[in-house]
Amino acid sequence: MKDFNFYAPTRVVFGRKSEEQLPQLIHQYGGRKVLIHYGGGSARCSGLLDKVEGLLHDAAIPFVELGGVVPNPLLSKVEEGIALCRRERVDFILAVGGGSVIDSSKAIGYGVGYNGNVWDFWEGCSVPASCLPIGVVLTIPAAGSEMSSSCVITRDEGMIKRGINSDLCRCRFAIMNPERTFTLPPYQTAAGVTDIMMHTMERYFSRHEDMILTDAISEALLRTVMESAFEVLRNPEDYRHRAQIMWAGSLSHNDLTECGTEKDFASHRLEHELSGLFGVTHGAGLAAIWGSWARYVLDRHVSRFVQFAVNVMGVPNDFTNQRATAVKGIEALERFFHDIGMPVSIPELIGRQATDEEIHELVRKCSRNGTITIGAMEVLQAEDMEQIYRKANTKEV
Repeated sequence: MKDFNFYAPTRVVFGRKSEEQLPQLIHQYGGRKVLIHYGGGSARCSGLLDKVEGLLHDAAIPFVELGGVVPNPLLSKVEEGIALCRRERVDFILAVGGGSVIDSSKAIGYGVGYNGNVWDFWEGCSVPASCLPIGVVLTIPAAGSEMSSSCVITRDEGMIKRGINSDLCRCRFAIMNPERTFTLPPYQTAAGVTDIMMHTMERYFSRHEDMILTDAISEALLRTVMESAFEVLRNPEDYRHRAQIMWAGSLSHNDLTECGTEKDFASHRLEHELSGLFGVTHGAGLAAIWGSWARYVLDRHVSRFVQFAVNVMGVPNDFTNQRATAVKGIEALERFFHDIGMPVSIPELIGRQATDEEIHELVRKCSRNGTITIGAMEVLQAEDMEQIYRKANTKEV
């Protein structure tokens, strides 16, 4: 078991009408003037934004607003938010939305007190030294950013997508009302489920295989999310199962399922370039790349894949052929992805095969021109990344 340091400071306020506690929470964490940061029209159309504005107005909490966050949030919007916060003397950011809005809020929080270009942090030229306090009203369970230390931003020029981690950006509170997820479209629900599962699987597939309790938590989380996915796709207003997915999204990325293990996140790094280049939904991109990564590393980690196949996917253990059991586990997960409407290859993801030039560009960006490796369970060089992308670029799985 690997030594670990677990830190999860975010206050979670979960349940029906939980947003009613918003003014008290903002006051508790020192907010005097708030930036309400959100995405597209759904926040307004759903009535949630009006609700939030009314709560702050009634509590005499001044606020300004900045909408327009897109999936794979852009640096240009972050820079707009930094300028707005400085001009309006904002001291608290309220993210109303999902992972993209939360990550954009975190990046704004980093940039307000920084004298240089905020992209310096993602280039590795500088390290964040401060961040405005952030609260969340969560509407999309997927990224887990409401309880994580991560922040992923895309630079408009070149569509370069990168992530950084710092405890400074961890949200002060997260308000989670599962009823606010009832109107999520099926594709967005399925992509969110995939992202949640991958956040746990990127920690579960570790070269540290002796953390029994953490493994059991991870396996239960994965099985629960899979079961609940089918229930909410059948009945979008199933509160019980929407709640399971929402809570799992936070637990999957607050490092609980990493205690005693070592996160890999190679699939995430490979996918970041897919969504950066093709503008695809992050969860769908993860589903499209994971099976190819799994088959590429399988033979050096058979026992781990067997455990996943048996304990998560319910595959009978063929003790005479452990590799066959492992492969059946990979195939079972890909069938699940298909069953909920997710792709399992690049052609399914983007509607065509990627060109050789696009594959080379994906590898170049992911390896930063061959200067870095990715992964921990299996360390991947640029040539490994290329082989995985090429495996994913066929319709055969």
